[in-house]
Amino acid sequence: MKILILGNMGYIGPTVVRELAYQHPEAILHGYDNAYFAHCLTGSQYFPERHLEKQFFGDIRNISPDMLRGYTAVVQLAAVSNDPMGSQFSAVTKEINQDATVSIAKYAAQAGVQNFVFASSCSVYGIASGAPRNEGDPVSPVTDYAKSKIGAEDALAAIDGEMIITNLRFATACGMSDRLRLDLVLNDFVACALSQKRITVLSDGTPWRPLIDVADMARAIDWAVQRKANCGGRILNINTGSNERNHQVCDLAAAVADAVPGTTVSINTEAAVDSRSYQVDFNLFAKLAPDHQPNMSLSDSINGLIEGLHRMQFSDVKFRASPLMRLRVLQDHIESGDLSKTLKWLH
Repeated sequence: MKILILGNMGYIGPTVVRELAYQHPEAILHGYDNAYFAHCLTGSQYFPERHLEKQFFGDIRNISPDMLRGYTAVVQLAAVSNDPMGSQFSAVTKEINQDATVSIAKYAAQAGVQNFVFASSCSVYGIASGAPRNEGDPVSPVTDYAKSKIGAEDALAAIDGEMIITNLRFATACGMSDRLRLDLVLNDFVACALSQKRITVLSDGTPWRPLIDVADMARAIDWAVQRKANCGGRILNINTGSNERNHQVCDLAAAVADAVPGTTVSINTEAAVDSRSYQVDFNLFAKLAPDHQPNMSLSDSINGLIEGLHRMQFSDVKFRASPLMRLRVLQDHIESGDLSKTLKWLH
């Protein structure tokens, strides 16, 4: 097996690389990344890319058909990766998350790649009150980020051939990583608790969020790179997470406060309703991938973050203006003159 992992030097990539190397010691693993966040290492004793046979550097918008030859599977993690970034870089979000993804998948199909795995998102359900959403329900993406994900899914479904395409609609990511992000709801709450002993919930706390730990995201990707067409069909959109990890934001804050003694929680009961609220049905994933189900509980994710941040000697009250926030990193690159506003390296 020979696997190319696009966007391997972000938040999820290091854990994916480690999991694939562990599960498939005979596999040849290559990474491809433009290195926006390569320097954002968080407490790891080793360079995460040590598990790769090769690390390539470049912009996925520039990948040519020749680069996809010889691979068994391609994992597409590269993305403008959250709502604030998607809002600030709207056109680029579509270019990278959608257009480049589809072009690469077409090249992969032409090159004989067997499996293409796309990191999509449950955020495609957007405004979704009522029962948990399953894969057959209508989508209602609210943000540029979510729109780019469903746009990619729709275009991938039109690719002909034999290549198996798996669109993993991941729950909201959380947990410790060798390149930690704190611009995610649970990670933010743990950072607030450790640095300030206070969690401020900007909404009224009622929105629902499904969560998945990065370790469990890696397990799902391991399943997807091996998936056969008789397990879900040649093209599959699948909610990826577990029913037990649908949480209301107020409950996440309370769980973190319980894990960090002395932490208080402030909820803005006067806040306007947050439309980004959805519960998700993960029964199809449980049925099709019984051996790759999430292992990490909410407390496991919280404790992993606490331990990791302690290893980093984290205490930054102003962490939202630090390199632990992905938008801040891109802004710093742009302000230094190294990166264009279209997110292309200038130097």
